[in-house]
Amino acid sequence: MRSSARLSSPVVAGALCGLAAGTAALILVSRSRLRPLAGKVVLITGGSRGLGLELARQLGRQGCKLVLVARQEDELERAAAELAAIGVPVHTISADVSDPESIPHIHSKALQAFGRIDILINNAGIISVGPVDSLEASDFERAMNVMYWGTVRTTLAFLPDLLEGGDSDIVNITSIGGKIAVPHLLPYSAAKFAATGFSEGLSAELRGRGVHVLTVTPGLMRTGSFLQAEFTGAVDAEYRWFALSATLPGISINVKRAAAQIILSLRRRDRELAITKVAQIGARFAGTFPGLTQALLEKMSDLVLPAPNAAKDHRSGKELDAAQPTLFHKLTHLGRAAAAAHNE
Repeated sequence: MRSSARLSSPVVAGALCGLAAGTAALILVSRSRLRPLAGKVVLITGGSRGLGLELARQLGRQGCKLVLVARQEDELERAAAELAAIGVPVHTISADVSDPESIPHIHSKALQAFGRIDILINNAGIISVGPVDSLEASDFERAMNVMYWGTVRTTLAFLPDLLEGGDSDIVNITSIGGKIAVPHLLPYSAAKFAATGFSEGLSAELRGRGVHVLTVTPGLMRTGSFLQAEFTGAVDAEYRWFALSATLPGISINVKRAAAQIILSLRRRDRELAITKVAQIGARFAGTFPGLTQALLEKMSDLVLPAPNAAKDHRSGKELDAAQPTLFHKLTHLGRAAAAAHNE
């Protein structure tokens, strides 16, 4: 027995050394396959706040030149001043991607800024929360115009340039809401489903043509976006459930971590990224068990979400926030901190 133990020790030690060496080699190979992004020109829609701003910060630190597109001039100015202060070359364009007439303006101004675009990140989005009873066709049209048509029109405008340049990238920020239709988020989910389909089909068509497409389906991120979202129906109750979901750890993810994962996937040239384990598991579960998923969503609608309410008044999170109780403000502290840090 002792002889056997003595003989086995060198074998075990050798095996462990071999495993360690193999792991180290795999890490080195993986790192060597990461593309450097320094010098790339990146256009980000919705780039003045939230995830768009955090992506701009991290890409800027990696040596990228940035073109930020957003509707609000003051938000763009704050974002640009912050980035310029740390030496990031940045150009801003105040425009609304939901307006078809603004797309040629975005295209021409972006190319004038740095002469080319290497990476297009379609990130602009809006969130409307409330039961279907309180919604009108215009709510769906507005969501589609920003998150679907805004993505499609911007992509089509820049696609000839990206194809001509070669070695280019398109990153489409969709959502787990584009894989699972969450109740009380119907305009958002409908637009994100459409954007996800466009992005996945685009990836297949452009493969091997010099333009790589990454489809990102995040779960809830702590950006403080619940303050910018719009609420209908029983507005206070709708605001509370959504704000808590978009803030509490375990349900939502820190936006800095989310942006870092997106950039890592961009550098690896992944084709799809689902952010958070909850989103990954949820998407796979929905694809495998669609009937059961539907039943669970029905239970969520009945037992967790506010009761149907036909009130069609639209209120922003910022308008509703002041009237919320002290405990709610404490529970959403992380989301408020994120809002302050990300221009929300």
